[in-house]
Amino acid sequence: MSFLIKVLVNGVALWVAALLVDGIVFEEASSTTAQVLTIAAVALIFGVLNAVIKPILTILSLPVLILTLGLFTFILNAIMLWLTQWVAAWFDLGFDVQSFWWDAVLGALIITIVSMVLNAVLPDGRD
Repeated sequence: MSFLIKVLVNGVALWVAALLVDGIVFEEASSTTAQVLTIAAVALIFGVLNAVIKPILTILSLPVLILTLGLFTFILNAIMLWLTQWVAAWFDLGFDVQSFWWDAVLGALIITIVSMVLNAVLPDGRD
């Protein structure tokens, strides 16, 4: 159940980022159900990449993370968003991040804030 909650949180965070940042786009789908499924698929890709690739990137960038007192984490999150767009293109999901420095970094900041808020509100399965 915890995995489904994480995918739901990722989906909502990606959707909010797409609403607030003009350069993050989910292409219009033929129906609302198709749109929700697209967002869920992109959220699943985002979650898998964060679970597999992000720890490797974090270890490799540890000196930079220490030098910037952790602020480089936002750049890592933007890289994860950029990779999500790249993998989503393989599956023709209609998810696009138009520029790295403005859209991906700002989107990563929004996704981080929305995820933090939702994770604080939603149950995580631990008692």
